[in-house]
Amino acid sequence: MSRILLSPPDVGAVERRLLLEAFDSNWIAPVGPHLDAFEREVAEMLGVPEAVALSSGTAALHLGLLAAGVGKGDRVITSTLTFAATVNAIVYVGAEPVFVDVSPDTWTLDPDLLAEELARNASLGRRVGAVIPVDLYGQCADYSRILAIAGQYGVPVIADAAEALGATYKGEQAGSFGLCAAFSFNGNKIITTSGGGMLVSRDRAVIARARYLSAQARQPVAHYEHVEVGYNYRMSNLLAAVGRGQLQSLPAKLGKRRMINERYRAALTTLPGLSFMPEAPYGRSNCWLTCVRIDATRFGFGPEHIRLHLDSCDIEARPVWKPMHLQPAFRECTVRGGDVAALLFEQGLCLPSGSSLSESDQRRVITALEESRVVAGVRREINV
Repeated sequence: MSRILLSPPDVGAVERRLLLEAFDSNWIAPVGPHLDAFEREVAEMLGVPEAVALSSGTAALHLGLLAAGVGKGDRVITSTLTFAATVNAIVYVGAEPVFVDVSPDTWTLDPDLLAEELARNASLGRRVGAVIPVDLYGQCADYSRILAIAGQYGVPVIADAAEALGATYKGEQAGSFGLCAAFSFNGNKIITTSGGGMLVSRDRAVIARARYLSAQARQPVAHYEHVEVGYNYRMSNLLAAVGRGQLQSLPAKLGKRRMINERYRAALTTLPGLSFMPEAPYGRSNCWLTCVRIDATRFGFGPEHIRLHLDSCDIEARPVWKPMHLQPAFRECTVRGGDVAALLFEQGLCLPSGSSLSESDQRRVITALEESRVVAGVRREINV
């Protein structure tokens, strides 16, 4: 049996055709008709006027922060339960990350704690340059509350929607909230360009600024003229061609991931001590990854035992993100709360969720997870 991966790329004939078309046209550089079309098609899908395709989701966050005017000495508040790229981009611009805990009901940025942290910074006269909510595992943060709270202090909101393409919040597409939003098209995301990302915004000036900086901040003259430092962040026309093919199948991929999530729930909910990441009532997740919590006192053992057993069955699973305030690289940063995120990391496990996962392979995952309780029990008896 082949190894079951967490979230492998799901590509097909359309992507191959468009990629070869781009190759044969000799539009190989980070410019070309597929790049323009990919940006336009994503913007149209989201209902925003502008988008710029970039080399990664991290680049999109970096340029979003720069376009928002965030720089050295500023503080940027973000969720502690996220991938390091969110925080790395904050550090790139010379700002100081401030971590806020998540709500146990959504696993996303806790609006009440955000309000407390913004009030504290205002009372101390500290400038907060931006708030970055994270749409975790494909679930949107609570944008109505977050935007209202941040707006009281005049702080822009930059959405980290890296994992959330196709998710919705109150009927609106993820990525359509705040000053701008960043998506990732990394190989494990719901659609992929192998590597890549995109910054989107309702503000044309934000995208114009990001586009300029992403192309080495070159002035519009015949020779190479630079009045400020730029970055080599543009996506290639070849990868954009793949992205266009992937975008066509996004609705089908969303449907498959939700079906996988529902099968896991139907098969595993009755196991003692096992629960699933809640789906917030205000939106619809894209079910990028199905995540479970394991209460070791009721289940019999913790998620690491499950992960190791699944691995022995040639099945990949992964812990929930380790909170940023527990990462050695960011241990000096301010954190408000953190216990919820820490518990989710201790108890959380991501199960294989790729849109190419067959029903038989999913049954294999479910069986292996159920068997892991028996295996652990046998080991415990042997040790006794």
